[in-house]
Amino acid sequence: MSNLFSGTANCGMNQQGNDAFQRIHVDAQDDGQVLERILKKCLSDSSWGDVRRSIRGRHVQINGNLCVDCLRKVTSKDVIKFWRDPLPKPVGVEDLRIVYVDDFLVVVEKPAGITSVRHFEERNLSDKRRQLQPTLEELLPKALDRYFHPPGSKQLPKRREPRWNRSDQQRQDAARLKRYQVVAVHRLDRDTSGLMIFARTPSVAQGLGKAFRTHRIIRKYHAVVHGHPEAQTFDTVLVRDRGDGLRGTKPADRGEDPTEQRAVTRVRPIERIGDYSMMECELETGRTHQIRIHLSEAGYPLCGDALYGTSKIRGEGRDASGAPRQALHSATLAFEHPITGAAVDFKMPWPVDLHRWLQSLRRQASSPGSRS
Repeated sequence: MSNLFSGTANCGMNQQGNDAFQRIHVDAQDDGQVLERILKKCLSDSSWGDVRRSIRGRHVQINGNLCVDCLRKVTSKDVIKFWRDPLPKPVGVEDLRIVYVDDFLVVVEKPAGITSVRHFEERNLSDKRRQLQPTLEELLPKALDRYFHPPGSKQLPKRREPRWNRSDQQRQDAARLKRYQVVAVHRLDRDTSGLMIFARTPSVAQGLGKAFRTHRIIRKYHAVVHGHPEAQTFDTVLVRDRGDGLRGTKPADRGEDPTEQRAVTRVRPIERIGDYSMMECELETGRTHQIRIHLSEAGYPLCGDALYGTSKIRGEGRDASGAPRQALHSATLAFEHPITGAAVDFKMPWPVDLHRWLQSLRRQASSPGSRS
């Protein structure tokens, strides 16, 4: 792989940092081309087979997310990183933890690094391409099957099927998993961890969806930000493009925008950690990137937020926090059960990666000579 990594680059590839990765810029005329073609153009000395093996071998990120799909279409707005060493494997069924399940809904702890649901533009992907990077919604039926029938549990031995009947076994497996199909009723960003609810029937999904829209589901996130914001409520109108290509608050001089949506976030400080603060963020609405936008536009971007953070960090203008990813976590979900009416309340502590980083941040803040 080292030969491929150091191959001829002729499409805007440049090395960063300690040569751990190379950044690839996509020319405007290549908008809509598939990833393998872009890489082949950059690495002209490499074979098609080498390029495809590098993608499938977890050496490529797009916009900070691992991509193992050779046929993923890219645009000039995408940032492609080609890593010397393989990146960690994608989230699998074994990484999911089911917190609560009944006949009507499931509450699951979402790990960072997996998309909640399939994007609209990917709705027609083949099953084979979906399996390369499944969504949480697609993995959850397998996780439920594993939850109810854990490996090693006593089950009737499977009858060995003749070779010509193996397709029947596949159909039986598919039918069994269909019993565990779920319906997403809200989303978390790919690199946000924490609690999520999925409905197990369409009618329950409708009920939960209405509860979200009428603000009857309490959602509290924990975030670590640059600076020391005070308790406050952000109430703005968000649009898909605020003028710099990013989602954000609608500019005051802009007329009606078909993408505009009201967004309300209440924040309060929990802990001061040197130059940083841990915040509790409670959502009244649930817009895309809502917490990240509100805090960033106020001058307090999330630690580790590569999209909204860099230009808003005070002082040196770069993120020196060392956060392994965006420091945002869905910590609390509380609601009235849509069928039984019982009050349910779920909490999830910081996951291991952010917990370890927070311990390090606290040690730095308490060391002699640190600013507080």
